[in-house]
Amino acid sequence: MRRLFIILVDQVGHCIFEQPGTSGMMTLQFFGWETVYDNNHHLHSNQEPVNGREYIMYHGTSVSNAKSIIQSGFKQSSKGMLGPGVYVSRDREKARRYPINTPNDRVILMLKVQVGKVKKIDKENHPMSTTWKQHGYDTAWVPPNCGMRNVPSGLEEDCVWDPQRIQVIDVINSPDPVTTQQLKDLLQANLNSNRVPGPELVEHCQACKNTMVPSHQLQLCWGCGQTICPCMAKHICS
Repeated sequence: MRRLFIILVDQVGHCIFEQPGTSGMMTLQFFGWETVYDNNHHLHSNQEPVNGREYIMYHGTSVSNAKSIIQSGFKQSSKGMLGPGVYVSRDREKARRYPINTPNDRVILMLKVQVGKVKKIDKENHPMSTTWKQHGYDTAWVPPNCGMRNVPSGLEEDCVWDPQRIQVIDVINSPDPVTTQQLKDLLQANLNSNRVPGPELVEHCQACKNTMVPSHQLQLCWGCGQTICPCMAKHICS
């Protein structure tokens, strides 16, 4: 038998439990929290990306371009329906279709993308379809099946302005297994040669011990007075 409880938390840490259908309430005072990491936020293609998050996305390209991207990183496309930027998608099927005219020379790169501030472009002749960056956005997002003529497949698409927001993490499709392994080896060699500096060279937060990118806003706990950080996975007042 399942029971439903309503939990309300006020600003000073009082937690009120209420079971619907009963007249009783119980108040418990507490301070602290615990968070759970959700593995890079794998969303369905119809879910709108959240500002500031990191997502797994895909990019379809040729073998030669894949080698160049792995070695030197992405470069902005000078044209496209969303203007300059790097075109990627959370839908692997979208990436599988590129390059359009060379079905025997296709590679899918798996990416980690820091989307920054996201603008939804969901209709024809959207007033910010190519000017979203000028309005302070980092990524433009076209949701699936929004009826835009330039997206006849109806599949989700993203345009990321800054190539530095994108990291290649795997090669998941190529014309043959040998090419796939060659590209994977190239990617691993590139990752090994561009590792992040050791812990002694990276500034860490005194409260949560994570790296300070971006900067962390420390404050005093309202319960015990200890220094706390929003990035701490867990805090219990002593």
